[in-house]
Amino acid sequence: MLIQANIATPSTVLDFPTRDRFVRELQSRHYSIVGISGIVMNLGKVREMCRLVREHSPRSTIVVGGHVAALPGIEREIDADHIVTGEGVRWMREFLGEAADTPIEHPLIRSSFGFRLMGLKAPSGGGDPAATIIPSVGCPMGCNFCATSAFFGGKGRFINFFETGEELFRVMCDAERRLRVQTFFVMDENFLLYKKRALELLALMQQHNKSWSMFVFSSANALRKYTTRQLVELGVSWVWMGLESKQATYMKLRNSDTQALTRELQSHGIHVQGSTIIGLEHHTPDNLESEIEHAVAHDADCHQFMLYTPVPGTPLYAEALSAGLLRNDVDIADIHGQDKFNFHHPHISQDASNTWLERAFARDYAVNGPSLYRIMRTTFAGWKRYGEDADARVRARFARDAAKFRGGYGAALWAMERYLTDSQPEVAARMRDLRRAIEREFAGLTPLIDGAAGRVLLYAARREAAKYPAGRRLEPATFVDHRGLFPRRPGPFGPGVIGR
Repeated sequence: MLIQANIATPSTVLDFPTRDRFVRELQSRHYSIVGISGIVMNLGKVREMCRLVREHSPRSTIVVGGHVAALPGIEREIDADHIVTGEGVRWMREFLGEAADTPIEHPLIRSSFGFRLMGLKAPSGGGDPAATIIPSVGCPMGCNFCATSAFFGGKGRFINFFETGEELFRVMCDAERRLRVQTFFVMDENFLLYKKRALELLALMQQHNKSWSMFVFSSANALRKYTTRQLVELGVSWVWMGLESKQATYMKLRNSDTQALTRELQSHGIHVQGSTIIGLEHHTPDNLESEIEHAVAHDADCHQFMLYTPVPGTPLYAEALSAGLLRNDVDIADIHGQDKFNFHHPHISQDASNTWLERAFARDYAVNGPSLYRIMRTTFAGWKRYGEDADARVRARFARDAAKFRGGYGAALWAMERYLTDSQPEVAARMRDLRRAIEREFAGLTPLIDGAAGRVLLYAARREAAKYPAGRRLEPATFVDHRGLFPRRPGPFGPGVIGR
C-alpha cells in the first residue's frame, strides 16, 4: 500500500490474495512488474507465487521484498529478478525512473477487519474503527532478536517518513476525515522515542481540539521520557511494551520497573500489551517458573509470550549460525516463535520449549482472566479518573469509551462471569465486582442491557467453544486496489506493478 501510494506508475495491490485470485489477476492484465512482499515464514508461498508469475505472465519482471528478502541464499530458493532488502519506496521509485526524493504520501489504511466478540461478528474495531499510520520503520534500540530493527539498518538507525509533528498531524487529519475515525494504530516500532515530533503533534492536537486515541509501540525507556499527563493528553490509550525478562539487559529496559510502570499506566486508562520472551540464554527449567510468574504479575491487559527465535537477518541469527546452534529439522514456515525452538538451547529441549510457552499463556489466563475483562477494567479506571477532567479534549476521549459501557459493553462481563464461574471462580468474582461497579456508575438501563445482551453472548460463546474446541480458523479477506489505467488482456504489454 505504501509503495503504491508513492509511485506514479499505474498499479494494482492484492493484499492477502488467494492462489486463484492471484492467478486471475495475472491473466487479466499485462503487468510489466510483479512485486511480491512476504515475511520469512512465507518463503514457500513466495516461491509458488514466483512460479505462477513465470507461468501466467512470463514477460513480467519479478521483484521480491519484505522480511523474506533477508533470508540467506534466497536467490537460490526463488525465481525472482530482483530481491530488495530495506525500505522499498525509494528502491521502486528509482527502478521505475521516478523521482526518489518526492515527499511520502501516506495511504488510507483501515487497521482491522473481521472483528468478532465471543463467537459473534461485531462492528469494525469493536465499534471504534481505527486507521493505521506509519511514521517510520526500524528501531534504533537494535535488540538482537528484532527482525524489524535489523531489516531497516540495525542498532542506531531507523527511517523516518514524517520528520515533524506537523507532517504527521496532516496525515492523521486526512485519515480522520476520509475514513471517519478518531482512533489511530501507529505502526512504528518505538513511536514515543522521537519525543520532539510527538510533542509537536500534541501541540497541534491541542490547538485544533483533537481528542484522538492512539495505539502505539513503545519501550519502557521511551515512556519514561514523558509525564503520564503528557501521554494522556497525546491520546495514548494503548501501549505495546517489551517486558522480555526480569533479568534482561536490553537498553530499552535499563533501570525500569516494568510492573510499576504497567500499573501506573493502567491507573490512567492506558492499556498495556506486554511481551515476554521464553528461552533467553539464562533461562533454565529451574528459573523459568519464576520468570513466568514475574511476567504474569504485571497483569497487563494483554500479554504475548514468544519463544526466543533466531530469525534470518538478525544479530541473534548470525550468532546462532556462527556457534553451530541452528537446527536443520525445523521448517522455515515454523520459525514464528509460537511453536518450538529453531535452535539448540543450552538448558531447554525443543519439545520443552513448547511446553513452557503454553504454560506461560495458561498461567497468565488462570491468574488474570480474559484480556477482554482486563481491557474493560483499564477503560473504567480511565473514565473514573478523567471523566470530569478540566481538559475538554481529554473528557471527550474518555466519554467515547464510557459510551460503550452505557451501550452494553458490560454484557461481555456478564457472559464471561458466568462462563468462568465453575472453572475460575476467583476471576469470575472480580468480573462481577467490575460489572456491578460499572452498572452503579452508569445506572439507567445499563443493568438490563447487560443481562439481556449477556445471555446472547454467553450462548454464542458456549456454541463457539463446542464447535471449534481448538479455536476458529481465521483467514483475512483479499483486498484489491487498482490505481491508474492500463489495458486488460488482450492488448499491448503495458506498465503496472502488482503487490503482495
